[in-house]
Amino acid sequence: MEIVFIRHGQGEHTLNVPKGLHTSDPLLTEEGMNQATVLKEKLSLTEKDVIVASPTQRTLHTASILGQEVQLGKLVSPLVGPRMFPQLPEGKTLPCDEILSKEEIVDRFPDFDIHESLHDDLWKFGINTMPTKKFKVLAEELLEVCEKININNKIHIVSHDGTITSLREVITGRTLTREDFPKETGWLSVNC
Repeated sequence: MEIVFIRHGQGEHTLNVPKGLHTSDPLLTEEGMNQATVLKEKLSLTEKDVIVASPTQRTLHTASILGQEVQLGKLVSPLVGPRMFPQLPEGKTLPCDEILSKEEIVDRFPDFDIHESLHDDLWKFGINTMPTKKFKVLAEELLEVCEKININNKIHIVSHDGTITSLREVITGRTLTREDFPKETGWLSVNC
């Protein structure tokens, strides 16, 4: 199976770092929307494609743009939500990385299916500060879900730089650093 990891477009919270990281539920900027539109043309998704998106507004908006005008599978899952990288034992989730509730997602992004089979704690707390050992178990669960829902042996995951890098470490077995982060709407493909 091929996984195409896609980082969300530019979010409001990145315009004034570090102060902007304390913005709750940041939107995509106009530049972020333009980045997603350009990427949409490059990727040319079809009805055989599936998108799995993080439960934040900026990732769901990016995924919505990528899937415009195409009837494809869309799933939102906290298993690809924001994740701190590298993990800091004393780290806390910043307001910009708080995930949307299932109710907010259904209201704002009704064309996405909700990953329902997960424990409610994942929807409440996410994976941002989760210990690495527990995250690896959930990453394997995510890969199993991707295997079940893929149609053309390819899944597109719209997520965050730290999450993408953490998942790549699990899949490849390699140690990565922040230097391996994808840029805004950057994408890369990994075979599992």
